[in-house]
Amino acid sequence: MPEMPTKLAEIVDEFAAAPRDVVLEMLLEYSDVIPPLPEELAGREGMEQVPECQTAFFLRAEVNPDRTVTTWFDCPPEAPTTRAFAGILAEGLAGASAAEVLAVPDDLYQRMGLAQAISPLRVRGGTAILARLKRQVREQIS
Repeated sequence: MPEMPTKLAEIVDEFAAAPRDVVLEMLLEYSDVIPPLPEELAGREGMEQVPECQTAFFLRAEVNPDRTVTTWFDCPPEAPTTRAFAGILAEGLAGASAAEVLAVPDDLYQRMGLAQAISPLRVRGGTAILARLKRQVREQIS
């Protein structure tokens, strides 16, 4: 059984071990790591909206011929917490295989200790982002 990618596991452990008052600061650091969309996705063409998020959030996962997954996220800068979720996934899943992406636990954000630091609505949005990402991967490998 594959495990979640090592880089994502390291991020989860880092958050879980951090004092609560530092968690929000750490989150905000990830809000800036989302790479810009490639030109062909600039109009969000082919991206899926995540309506559970309080802000306009779009994503796309693509399984490459070598079975690695490429992810793209689009979220306005005015939504730093939601952007941080995307930043964590972008960094933690970079170079990951489809099997590793599917092995990411659904309660990822709870494991990180975020449920104690941010609102349940935001955690629900982050969980929905992960669920849609995994569904897109599953659809492409089945």
